[in-house]
Amino acid sequence: MNKIHPTAIIENSVKLGNNVEIGAYSVISGNVTIGDNCKIYNHASITGKTTIGNGNKFFPFCSIGIIPQDLKFHNEESSTIIGDNNSFREHTTVHSGTEGGGHKTIIGNNCLFMVGAHIAHDCNVGNNVILANNATLAGHVVIENHVIIGGLSAIHQFVRIGSHAMVGGMSGIESDVIPYGNAFGERASLQGLNLIGLKRRSFTREAISILREAFDEIFDKSQGTINQRLESLSEKYKNNDEVMQVINFIKKADNRAICQPKK
Repeated sequence: MNKIHPTAIIENSVKLGNNVEIGAYSVISGNVTIGDNCKIYNHASITGKTTIGNGNKFFPFCSIGIIPQDLKFHNEESSTIIGDNNSFREHTTVHSGTEGGGHKTIIGNNCLFMVGAHIAHDCNVGNNVILANNATLAGHVVIENHVIIGGLSAIHQFVRIGSHAMVGGMSGIESDVIPYGNAFGERASLQGLNLIGLKRRSFTREAISILREAFDEIFDKSQGTINQRLESLSEKYKNNDEVMQVINFIKKADNRAICQPKK
């Protein structure tokens, strides 16, 4: 049975699952589908063509599925797709997609978006991602699984952040960050591996040691070009899934440069 406050406004086009709770003065409009066991606190807004999975929480004054801040957008149909068990804290904003990004903004499962976080149009956010307070994603950003982005950080449009990477607070990310990487700074550089995150997620000491060795080899500029190094290391580490994930991530770089160490 759903629990809906009498002051909430829900259009007839909205589809609600089971055990959905909607707080005072929230507005849900448009072609919205909300799964089971979701909780929408007071003063939240969910609109547009938005599909939401199960067990999500939307805190006061968050805005989900609104049209993008893109001058190329001309009211074409676009969507926002959200998975399961995510928390959108106060004043979080998630914008729908555009024609240039396949008309979709996608968020996976088990993510936490803290106060003031922003996910712009056509972003693709994976699972178990954390955006701390006022972290912002520009359009077309790809965030892979288990990424943490520190507070007040800004991610440039079209940037990719690889899985298990960490971005320090108050950082400006203009280039792709490799999986397992640790980047921070006003114009961020790669500071090494996200060792704390790797240990928390129970990577073995041996696995971390191999990743560190590969990291040094990938960014050793005394050993030819990066493409030459990647080809050599692809053979050396062909049986190591973690290292090959990093190598393949770099090989796929097209829109942005790769964030690299200063030295």
